[in-house]
Amino acid sequence: MTISEHLQELHGLPVFDFPEAGFEAKLPPASTVAWRIAVDEYGENSDEKWTSAFERFAASVDTSEVRALIVGMWLEPYDSGSAPVVEALAGAAGRFPALRALFLGDITGEQCEISWINQGLVTPLLDAYPELLEFGVRGGQDLVFPPVRHKRLRSLTVETGGLDGEVVRGIAASELPSLERLDLWLGTSEYGATAEIRDLEPFLTGTRLPRLTHLALRNSDMQDLIADGLAGAPVVARLESLDLSMGTLGDEGAQALLGGQPLTHLKKLDLHHHFIGEAMAKRLAGALEPAGVEVDLADGHEIPDPDGREDHRYTAVAE
Repeated sequence: MTISEHLQELHGLPVFDFPEAGFEAKLPPASTVAWRIAVDEYGENSDEKWTSAFERFAASVDTSEVRALIVGMWLEPYDSGSAPVVEALAGAAGRFPALRALFLGDITGEQCEISWINQGLVTPLLDAYPELLEFGVRGGQDLVFPPVRHKRLRSLTVETGGLDGEVVRGIAASELPSLERLDLWLGTSEYGATAEIRDLEPFLTGTRLPRLTHLALRNSDMQDLIADGLAGAPVVARLESLDLSMGTLGDEGAQALLGGQPLTHLKKLDLHHHFIGEAMAKRLAGALEPAGVEVDLADGHEIPDPDGREDHRYTAVAE
């Protein structure tokens, strides 16, 4: 399965596509939308670089009022990384004093599969925008995220088909005192995932990220191990929502959640796209829903072989 649709909103704002070169459109007030800037290598202006589109954008709108930016397709992301994009955005930071949300790589599977998206060093964007509240990035190929300090960031999302353990460790070592939402798509080893359970320990112990209320460790081929680690993890007690969706979670992981610390304080437990048996799914729902927990068990899958081997399960987003 791949990502089939672009983002529709960011920072609570509807997305507006900045027109391609040669096309005109009535532009909304700069502060009222999340602006998506992208190029189409198969369109009429197939030779326009993303940096050129960004320059047109900056010359067309009041950049001092822009609150949210989305980076869409740049030329050949399957061959070239996002370094020129990151450099352009970081260099223009002084022109965007109101920017509070930034997403790098809103690229669908039809344009480029998620595990083919080349990224690079992305933390210069956090350094350049100290007032940023939301940051997201899609694509794990050559993604680099060393430890960073950011006082204001509230939401961090990293979407991949396979996340390198070094990136996880970099995020875990970062100082993000205001972070409330962490969403990591860990992926599968087949597409570059190298993170291990021990790499997640700083998130689970609760010693990092003091304001975290939403934790998503999803789209993983070690979802049962993650569930087992969370069963006694101190961080769970202060979460409002826990997301273990899109991965290979089965009865073993579900049993770990049921047998671990209470989860009845959660507002939501998201387990959609799973391999939990019908009986265990009923047990989970029966234990949590009467307490007011929203349990998402949609998109359940049968394990293809009677032995229930883990290698026959699959993540929702991989290639």
